[in-house]
Amino acid sequence: MAIVSPPAIRQDFPLLMGRPDLVYLNSAATSQKPEVVIETVARYYRELNASIHRGAYTLSVQASEAYEQARRTLARFIGADEREIVFVRNTTEALNLVAYAWGLYHLRPGDEILLSEMEHHANLVPWHLICERTGARIKAIPLGPDGRLEMEALDSLLSHRVRLVSVMQVSNVLGTVNPVAQIAQAAKAVGALMVVDGAQAAPHLPVDVRALGADFYAFSGHKMLGPTGVGVLWGRYEVLETLAPFLGGGSMIREVYLDRSTYAAPPQRFEAGTPAVAEAIGLAAAAEYLSKLGMDWVWQHELELVSYALKRLDEELPEVRTFGPRGPDRSGVIPFVLGSIHAHDVATALDQYGIAVRAGHHCAQPLHRKLGVPATVRASFYVYSTQEDVDRFIEALKKVRDFFKDWL
Repeated sequence: MAIVSPPAIRQDFPLLMGRPDLVYLNSAATSQKPEVVIETVARYYRELNASIHRGAYTLSVQASEAYEQARRTLARFIGADEREIVFVRNTTEALNLVAYAWGLYHLRPGDEILLSEMEHHANLVPWHLICERTGARIKAIPLGPDGRLEMEALDSLLSHRVRLVSVMQVSNVLGTVNPVAQIAQAAKAVGALMVVDGAQAAPHLPVDVRALGADFYAFSGHKMLGPTGVGVLWGRYEVLETLAPFLGGGSMIREVYLDRSTYAAPPQRFEAGTPAVAEAIGLAAAAEYLSKLGMDWVWQHELELVSYALKRLDEELPEVRTFGPRGPDRSGVIPFVLGSIHAHDVATALDQYGIAVRAGHHCAQPLHRKLGVPATVRASFYVYSTQEDVDRFIEALKKVRDFFKDWL
């Protein structure tokens, strides 16, 4: 696919073409799906549907090969070895896998886990549960007033008590691109494991997991043009080999007796039961679609849109308060509040003009407490978003402001 304009790209997305009045600005929650992904999933069910890795017949062999080819495609997408790609349901399951398969066996009273104040609940709650069971405790890298992590605090937070560091590469609320390679280097210096929540990064910018210096990297399919119900946990193979199984059952075993089991090598050790075969193959199609667009182009397109939108908001809507850093280390999301009007009311009003945005705490309650607001409205862009979408969003927001003017 040659690089084309976003209006041309939109033609690949049936839902957007079928609803021309819709301005979809909630891609950070879930992205729309191109025809090639939809057709790939449908073709699997029409032509390849079979139980994988469990049949000697031709159809099963073909389905198994398609599934393993998807694993190879995702490995290339993030610069990994195929043996290091574990298919999971989503980023949340991937982070829980690390928490239970590593944290439960390696953390002890007095150990510390270092997170950040901007983390998604998926990178907070699993560690809360593990700390309750192991006696470990959590510390956090503080958030500065500019929406960036206060990296000067890192040295004082890191000690040999820190066994694991887990941070998001890109904030789902602020759009902040965190310096995870720098954090990983500091974590390794004290012997800590490095986990990266890549849910908001893998869909939007080039990712090379080895260059990041991480031990684990997690992302979801539905945020990167792929199906729901499938995601990826990447882990360095030498670390994956040390982990206990997360779930038990079929496919993840070597031998089973009545009183004991031995387990398969990674990644099969972590893929118990029949996996989401169609979804994994669909995710591979999404990764190929993005690769053909070029992840550098995807990132640059979002930078241009968010810069244009922020400029118009600053100049034309002084009643709007936005959050997050300004500059090239910000992805295509804009969280904001309109005066004292609740975020849900603003989002509902925008919907009357065909503008689909997210409102709430975005699974980041500690971050919103830090920002001093209970909720924000969030507009988020992706490959199919256009400048016209931004213009329609701004004009609709002006109408919403005028409607609420007596309450601002």
